[in-house]
Amino acid sequence: MGLTHVTTTVWNLAKEGQPYEADFLFDTGAIDCLVPADALAAAGVKVERKKVYELANGEPVEYDVGFARIAFMGEETVAQVIFGPPHVEPILGVVALENTGIVVDPTTNTLKRLPAVPLK
Repeated sequence: MGLTHVTTTVWNLAKEGQPYEADFLFDTGAIDCLVPADALAAAGVKVERKKVYELANGEPVEYDVGFARIAFMGEETVAQVIFGPPHVEPILGVVALENTGIVVDPTTNTLKRLPAVPLK
């Protein structure tokens, strides 16, 4: 699969202050969203706890996580976000996409909106 990017805006839960906006990579292997920690802090997103993730090379790493409002393609949801290292490329996780009814079209490697969010 090719690289799919989408302009995404991240706010704190109250949607107060200055949001973070960037082109996020959508990775079908990523469950949660990953954003540089300094960008999340500047947007007022709070650390809720720590969570262990497995990197692509199999190495476990512990990150701070929190919850944020995430908007892209005219949709908005609340999702778990990882406080990533500085200058990390932001990743839009599959949970945020599924919450909004947006999927990756495997033929064109583009994001498309489902006509309805499945309940099954």
